[in-house]
Amino acid sequence: MSKKSWHLDRRTFLRGTGVACALPYLEAMSATKPKGEDPKRMCFLYFPNGACEPGKIKEETKKYRFFPDQEGRDYKNNHSLEPLNDFRDDMTILGGLSHPRSRQLLGHIAGDTWLTGGDVRNTYKNNISIDQVAAGHIGKDSRYPSFALSADGGVGYKSRVTSLSFNSIGNAIPTEHRHREIFERYFNPTGGGSTEARRKELQRGRKIVDLVYGNSKELQRKLGKGDQDKMDQYLTSLNSVEKQIIKNEEWLDIPLKNADFSKLNFDLDPTKNAETYIRSMYDLIVLAYEMDLTRVVTYQIAREDGMGFGENFPKLALNAKKGIHGISHSNDAMLWSSWDNWLSQQYAYFLGRMKEVKDEHGSILDNTQVLYGSSQAHTHNARNLPLVLAGGKNMGIKHGSYQRFEEKTPMTNLFVSMLNAAGIKRSKFSDSTGKLPGEIFS
Repeated sequence: MSKKSWHLDRRTFLRGTGVACALPYLEAMSATKPKGEDPKRMCFLYFPNGACEPGKIKEETKKYRFFPDQEGRDYKNNHSLEPLNDFRDDMTILGGLSHPRSRQLLGHIAGDTWLTGGDVRNTYKNNISIDQVAAGHIGKDSRYPSFALSADGGVGYKSRVTSLSFNSIGNAIPTEHRHREIFERYFNPTGGGSTEARRKELQRGRKIVDLVYGNSKELQRKLGKGDQDKMDQYLTSLNSVEKQIIKNEEWLDIPLKNADFSKLNFDLDPTKNAETYIRSMYDLIVLAYEMDLTRVVTYQIAREDGMGFGENFPKLALNAKKGIHGISHSNDAMLWSSWDNWLSQQYAYFLGRMKEVKDEHGSILDNTQVLYGSSQAHTHNARNLPLVLAGGKNMGIKHGSYQRFEEKTPMTNLFVSMLNAAGIKRSKFSDSTGKLPGEIFS
């Protein structure tokens, strides 16, 4: 098919003063779309300090467990995962998995190995994380091989990292956490920092959508009705995300110090609503996938061991008297399950956004494997890790059940199967013994 004047290249940008804004897929790009397979994406979302999954189950607290009581397709979610009920056909709950070399570790230390399965028991010998293996393959097809995101940024320190991602020699990869800096990356095709012109516009309070408004109107006049609606939806989404980021900036400029975090001023917006902070990052991830800027993302929602901003999220979200770490040491199963439930609400929001956003290959969720979980279960026990795998239907993943595996099955077997589903042929990863058994990846 010859290219018409109204046909667009897949890498078209909207341009404004000192900024270039990437576009999502539009029907007008179909004539120039290169032939190829559906994109294969991976996403890893981590929450600290485990979930409400006590070793001894009492009848009066059974309803607060993270894992369902019944295995298979007829499972019923307890309070912790109830917000995910609408996504039963898009997800699988995984029980029984852990990393053999981390089972005797304090759960906080095991966080360093969640995506690596590495050995940090004596001499610290971590290895590459699954996301970076994926980035070396499927990451080649996008502008950025991977995004490493967290609540606190940087790398932290050994046994208390602020990153889920580790390079080929087992060193933590620095994470980004300032929403503005992450957001700006989307709108500079060279991947560099803001131009001088853009910085001046920022100082005037001008938003990205404001700067590309004229160009977008000119483009929309050339588009069909479906593309016009999608452009309106896209620009509305950009505007919403950036408005929230502007609110977040005041909080994120508070420096982290070795001090009592209870002294931080959490009366500033958006600290009255932790939900907006987490959802802003989720929105950024969805935008990154929608614009095909990256196909591999990790996001550490909060940091281990009561450190960092995230420790106070339960106080903000639930009006709780304890932070995340305090909740994990309490005997209040209802409070802990309420925190799990709140996190599940945010995860459900993310899955909903991933499911509703579509590109030329269909739903973003159907082409993305999303692993959600922690490196420990109840009170820092690094066994039977709370895990939920969602998405990836177009990669052949069969969802709709709660599957519990024998403890001898290392979690890295899951990683081997995830890599294979993403088109990365690997028979081994870290301490794996094969693929994950069962029908999920069959």
